[in-house]
Amino acid sequence: MFDGLNMNMGTLPLLSNAVTRSISPENFRGEKGKGGMCGLENGIAREAARDLGRGWKVNPYIRIPAKGTFEIADIDGPGAIQHIWLTPTGTWRYLIIRMYWDGQETPSVECPIGDFFCAGWNEYTQINSLAVCVNPGSALNCYWTMPFRKKCRITLENLAEDDTTVYYQIDYTLTEVPEECGYFHAQFRRVNPLPYKQNYIILDGVEGKGQYAGTYLAWGVNNNNWWGEGEIKFFLDDDGEFPTICGTGTEDYFCGSYDFEDPFTHDQYLSFSTPYTGFHEIQTDRLYRVQKRFGMYRFHITDPIRFEKNLRVTIQALGWRDKGRYLPLQDDIASVAFWYQALPAKPFPKLPDKDSLEII
Repeated sequence: MFDGLNMNMGTLPLLSNAVTRSISPENFRGEKGKGGMCGLENGIAREAARDLGRGWKVNPYIRIPAKGTFEIADIDGPGAIQHIWLTPTGTWRYLIIRMYWDGQETPSVECPIGDFFCAGWNEYTQINSLAVCVNPGSALNCYWTMPFRKKCRITLENLAEDDTTVYYQIDYTLTEVPEECGYFHAQFRRVNPLPYKQNYIILDGVEGKGQYAGTYLAWGVNNNNWWGEGEIKFFLDDDGEFPTICGTGTEDYFCGSYDFEDPFTHDQYLSFSTPYTGFHEIQTDRLYRVQKRFGMYRFHITDPIRFEKNLRVTIQALGWRDKGRYLPLQDDIASVAFWYQALPAKPFPKLPDKDSLEII
């Protein structure tokens, strides 16, 4: 019998014993037959619903207090998250999403909410990919399959000094999870500025068996001219000084070419967003916004990078000097690495503090 996972157009007609559930502020536990039960005495939108009563739109969102944490999911397995929709207010870098699988004390996902949805510059830019979609006006969606066997916990921490409002819905299935399924992980990093002649580390310290599933980069450039000559490198299974997989340039890894430039005008960047890759965020100089900023994603959905023992991922920041020489750049680079692996996973490096997360 089909288990209800690995959904696509080919598996959609297959019947299964999987159970569909959904969590939102109108049904915090995703319980059967208990959606929209909030009463007028405690619903957050009770004033708006006062003429309609229970069963209408009484509790459609939550407010997370300043410096507070809210648990948005606590699910007993086995099962898998199949879709998350979330729309935040305030500064997206100050809202941290964490996911814990099967009772682990340390999170397997720890990331500012905007960067997790490939929107690291705190502004709406449309994304049309298989794994992540960002839709008007600030609708953040992801379709990563996130299996768990015993329990799933998801929290949102508000680092800001003001309360924040969040709308969300988590769609999941309760079903048996195949033994070979790994656990979803996502890790955020930021260096600002990158030290001279130092590689940017996208991911390091991963141990165990797994497969790398994607990269998002939010790149702020501090020099003129082209900034993306650097190569990405994947060090697999005790690779030493040299990696097993080595790219040929930043735009090449993100499946573009020749500086992402418009091939007709040759005087501007050309954005794109496709199922697997995108160069979708482009911010160039204007009054009070003097830094060039870019966002790009590469999802290894059909070409995961598999590792048996450990994994390290780096990228170089390279521009051009005079006389055709490379220039090591000192840019503002933030990243999210997405991967699957067996548990337990090693604890992540400490997340940057609020000031170090800030986008100025």
